[in-house]
Amino acid sequence: MKITFVGASSGKTSLNQFHSSLLVSSQGYNLLIDAGDGISRALLSGKIGYDSIDGIIFTHLHPDHFAGFPGLIVQMKFIKREKPLDIFIHKSLKDIVEESLLRSYLFPERIKFKFNYVTFNDDELKIVADNFSFVAKKNSHLDKLQKYSADHRSISLYSASLRFEVEGKKIIYTSDIGSVEDIFLFNDKLSEVFICEANHIEPTKIIEVLGKVEASKIYLTHYSENDFSKLNEILSTLDTVARNRILFANDGLSLEI
Repeated sequence: MKITFVGASSGKTSLNQFHSSLLVSSQGYNLLIDAGDGISRALLSGKIGYDSIDGIIFTHLHPDHFAGFPGLIVQMKFIKREKPLDIFIHKSLKDIVEESLLRSYLFPERIKFKFNYVTFNDDELKIVADNFSFVAKKNSHLDKLQKYSADHRSISLYSASLRFEVEGKKIIYTSDIGSVEDIFLFNDKLSEVFICEANHIEPTKIIEVLGKVEASKIYLTHYSENDFSKLNEILSTLDTVARNRILFANDGLSLEI
């Protein structure tokens, strides 16, 4: 299996980085995790063909994770895609995702390929393909917005962390998190790779907490260029074992696992 960091930046737009997105590939199936603003250019930059993507899973609908989706569908339409596209989405967000395409005038009748919506609930095992599955758990990333929910009852505040099992290997992807407790949502499962989006937590604290994570390799992602110097300074204080285990992810980084 292979993991490619299509983008590794934070929500702050940069000329040198693309917003956070991953491509998980296994036995001919390519699953894109999130499709934020600029995803079509990010895929072009990484020489990843639009038609090679078999499915997309969304963790939540912040613009840097979702806003590029309608544009990506347009690009797939331009290349005359015909094969179906799987869309994995929490059940509370499915209608919003469908509506976003309609609001962009991407009517199903005018698109030559089919959308296969696959909804999931927390703690539900979902099969992506042969030897490729995931489980989602709600994290606290959007909890701070709960105070607005009474006035906007149609909005879902769901944000997922994901544990994949691919070809017998376990990969945990925190996506955006709101607290250090979110890091341990899947603490009952050891993982080969732990990918952490923790730019909303103070850097010294996140490095300290990640030292307790049981994973062979830990990758920090979703950071802006302005964060690098401070994080590198903190990482430089770690012992050799920790420095070899906790690493930065850059756009285009590819892992064979």
